[in-house]
Amino acid sequence: MSKKLAAYPTSEMVALFNAIQEIRSDEEAANFFRDLLTIAELKEFANRWQMVKRLVRGESYLKIARDLHVSTTTVGRVAHWLNNGSGGYKAVASRLFDTRKNPDYHESPRFRSGKLAGWRKPNEL
Repeated sequence: MSKKLAAYPTSEMVALFNAIQEIRSDEEAANFFRDLLTIAELKEFANRWQMVKRLVRGESYLKIARDLHVSTTTVGRVAHWLNNGSGGYKAVASRLFDTRKNPDYHESPRFRSGKLAGWRKPNEL
């Protein structure tokens, strides 16, 4: 008897993804995810995202593992999904972290206007 693989994404998942697309502010996002997930789940997801950020920057698995208090196997799993997954990590990471000529890349708005306009990022000093 063969196992039938579950369809991805399910209609319930699509409904969740659609709900996430309706988030309109950082505060709404924080509140939505806090209601949806436990603190432990939020910490785990945040930690994975930090791994993606650092992998994109080219940091070593060992350094990432030590700094984030995870195993190198965990970093390797995140790297696998970054490089061989469905492209979700790469799409968002390229918009947020890739400074090469990328039409979707954008710097944090705090450096373009307001009180910090004209300030340089610490790594540009």
